[in-house]
Amino acid sequence: MAPKLPIYLDNAATTRCDPRVVEAMLPYFSEKFGNAASRNHKFGWEAEDGVELAREQAAALIGANPKEIIFTSGSTESNNLAIKGAAEMYAKAPAGQTGRGHIITAVHEHKAVLDPCKRLQREGFDVTFLEPGADGIITAEMVAGAMRPDTILVTIMWANNEIGTINEIPQIGRLCHEREVILHTDATQWVGKMPTDVERDCVDLMSWSGHKMYGPKGVGALFVRRRKPRVRLEAIIDGGGHERGMRSGTLNVTGIVGFGKACELCKEHMEQERDRLVKLRRKLETELSRRIEVTQVNGHADKRLPHICNISFGFVEGESLMMGVKDIACSSGSACTSASLEPSYVLKSLGVGDELAHSSLRLSLGRWTTEEEIDFAIEQVVKAVEHLRTMSPLYDLHKEGIDISKIQWQAH
Repeated sequence: MAPKLPIYLDNAATTRCDPRVVEAMLPYFSEKFGNAASRNHKFGWEAEDGVELAREQAAALIGANPKEIIFTSGSTESNNLAIKGAAEMYAKAPAGQTGRGHIITAVHEHKAVLDPCKRLQREGFDVTFLEPGADGIITAEMVAGAMRPDTILVTIMWANNEIGTINEIPQIGRLCHEREVILHTDATQWVGKMPTDVERDCVDLMSWSGHKMYGPKGVGALFVRRRKPRVRLEAIIDGGGHERGMRSGTLNVTGIVGFGKACELCKEHMEQERDRLVKLRRKLETELSRRIEVTQVNGHADKRLPHICNISFGFVEGESLMMGVKDIACSSGSACTSASLEPSYVLKSLGVGDELAHSSLRLSLGRWTTEEEIDFAIEQVVKAVEHLRTMSPLYDLHKEGIDISKIQWQAH
């Protein structure tokens, strides 16, 4: 049976909200509509109960205490609160002075981590941007080599949003605890798909979003460790002292209730979904690599999330490839940078050349992805690549056995 078109393979950008999540949210629009901070009547109590249940559901998913969950508008805000809040709290010198402290991150982090780090750099903090190897992984050894006596914060994502490679967060966490350095991880693509235990893995601060795990958009959370060590943050939004003073503002009760339900469902179905998505992703990658020559799957072969496939096709122009697979909703990079015509900075950090980086697709699977949709995607991508290569003189040279990298091009 042919799948309904277009098919959705952009789950790393956002996921469909699970109907069970929507059902849990509905009463909080018109029946239990109170402000969770209104503690002197039934409407406020109902809203507060919904928020606290969601806090328990979120904590259960990651092995935390409910008191360690701070609700935000999503991972971008969580990252900003964690990075800026920790930097300001543990700074070595007053604002406006140099030598305020050392921060370690990586060049292929999401912009929601890179941009706050660059701002802190302008404000007197020293930032080291680690470069991954060709497999895209940041190791504990890399972090250890960059650490200094004045290092106050390490911020490394748990898994990359474009290529799906998994960094050595548990090992980095143990290293940070040994050195008494705070570890923050952007776990937006990780949480809900893979088992998470912040206590076991020595994570101090962790960001994640509802809309990446079949919950609503506009809501997320930040885990803030309360003991061994107790992590403190300087607030970046003031006004009312909500969320233990770390994030002021009227709580998005409806979104938070949906976020909590999404966490509960992910915990319940995680193992089954992971196994199913790994099989589908492997089929996609295996068939495309078998049927199309000069194809490269980006990222580590095994240490990769179950749902993300990033694959490059030689001798194909990227924008034309996207147009050629218009019945497939996918991307050429992260959703936040997909409007840019520049090749992916993530792929370039792995040493992927501009031409291959330009001709890459990120196909990301989800809860409702079917095998029929994967079969359709394979056929459509093969057809598009073969058609575009008929118009490529470089591909003709390649078929003749000429090594294009050794050609001396002359300008006229």
